[in-house]
Amino acid sequence: MMLTSAVSNQFGAAAGSTAFDAIGPVGVVAIRQIVGAAVLMPTVRPPLHRFTRAQWWPILLLGVVFVTMNLGLYTAVDRLGLGLAVTLEFLGPLGVALLSSRRLLDLVCAVAAFGGVWILVLPGPSSDLVGIGAGLVGAVSWAAYILLNRTIGRRTPGLQGAAAATLVAAVMTLPVVVIFAVQGRFTAASLLAAIAAGVLCSAVPYALDLLAIRRVPTPVFSVFMSVHPVVAALAGLIVLHQVPMMNEWVGIAIIVAVNATVTGMRRGRRSIAERGA
Repeated sequence: MMLTSAVSNQFGAAAGSTAFDAIGPVGVVAIRQIVGAAVLMPTVRPPLHRFTRAQWWPILLLGVVFVTMNLGLYTAVDRLGLGLAVTLEFLGPLGVALLSSRRLLDLVCAVAAFGGVWILVLPGPSSDLVGIGAGLVGAVSWAAYILLNRTIGRRTPGLQGAAAATLVAAVMTLPVVVIFAVQGRFTAASLLAAIAAGVLCSAVPYALDLLAIRRVPTPVFSVFMSVHPVVAALAGLIVLHQVPMMNEWVGIAIIVAVNATVTGMRRGRRSIAERGA
């Protein structure tokens, strides 16, 4: 489920980015949220009137995170390319893994991760700081996405929480769709690309991630997210013909290795504790 989610997400993002010339990242994100809600709400039919306050607050927050995470990602994709944007966003799961660890080696891993990001972006006078900032906003949002999904998975059955969160995100972005439609900015090609992004990046991954995170510990889920930068680089290469530079491949490799190291140590300590108990 996690692998299918990653492939669907990144190839969907590549498809959605082909609509940037017509409707920009904001338009793609808006259509994506509405399509996600249109697919999940009729399928899951969450009993919204029965949700308690304890169920609603993480759902509302997750809806906001959906919009923020996607705006940050697509803005970064538009300015930096898919592989680099997703790798910056991947710092979110890495942060979740690092914050859950408490050893000196964790500090070394944090420094190595910073070095990986530095190599990845090679900041200088010509660096796109807006794109890098957008990618980091996506990273914070992705960390919140993981933690909120864990909470929602415990408080709502099935996919009810994820479906309700997509509805919240759709309501937030509906005015954008109305304005763009009035302006006549939607073309057939851009609309199809945005709809594909909605299905592949929202409906499919949201459902699969929520089901997967109920079956694996949060650190394990975080480390598996390390496939996203690699899949994103491949999607960018295949769909958008974006060839990563050598420093980008090196930066991706370092960040993925750090996340695997941190989560592997945590899993090892947990296994030792369980055997001792």
